[in-house]
Amino acid sequence: MARITGTAWGNYIKVLRKMSDRATTEMLAMVNKLSGQYNDGIITQTEYENALIDYAYALATKYGEGAAAAACEMYDAIQALQGGGNPAVPAETATIGETAKVVKGTLKTGNPQIVADAVGRLTKLAGVDTMQQNAIENGDEWAWIPRGDTCAFCLTLASRGWQKASKQAIKNGHAEHVHANCDCTFAVRKAGSDLNVEGYDPQKYEDMYYDADGNTPTQRINAMRREFYDKNKQVINAQKRSAYAKRMERNSSAAEEFNAD
Repeated sequence: MARITGTAWGNYIKVLRKMSDRATTEMLAMVNKLSGQYNDGIITQTEYENALIDYAYALATKYGEGAAAAACEMYDAIQALQGGGNPAVPAETATIGETAKVVKGTLKTGNPQIVADAVGRLTKLAGVDTMQQNAIENGDEWAWIPRGDTCAFCLTLASRGWQKASKQAIKNGHAEHVHANCDCTFAVRKAGSDLNVEGYDPQKYEDMYYDADGNTPTQRINAMRREFYDKNKQVINAQKRSAYAKRMERNSSAAEEFNAD
């Protein structure tokens, strides 16, 4: 049985995460910098929003292209494991209109981190879109592979196993169910292939889903969320504290660079 090794998949995920993290970190530093100028009356609200939109668009384009390129490389490597096939085509990165909608929407929260995370998600989306769109074009199968800070909903998607790639998973031209805080994404394989990602066990996730309390999908997913958090809250909180400390360190460095300019 052909397989995508855990190392190869992990390296791919690291690249996607790196692109997303860079976009998030740089966007947060810019939001904080421009917020100060806006609050001090140096720039107007319109100037503030337009500057953030332009910067977010530049980041989503730059790092989104990196994520899409990584997805193309992984797609082609998977094809090679199965005897070759059509070379991957990178998906388009977020448009200026999509970026503006995201920035304006998240600014309403008043939380700079939420604005930055949304730009990181746009970056990640380019990689997920690339894998998904090529799979649909070539009649492949796909599976949602959980990774990182996985939520109960992602585990439920993972429980579906390998299935034919379908446009039903696309909304407004983009992949759905993409979260900024986790590394879950699609793996693909040729239709009828037995290729698998090392460690991916959809039966395990299906058992978790049906063993959860509740009679409806929503009830089961909520029960999984509670159970997962109760079992792992100490680890989760420690990971969040560590991630927060690292993020603050990166943000401080980025802010110093912007202020130096």
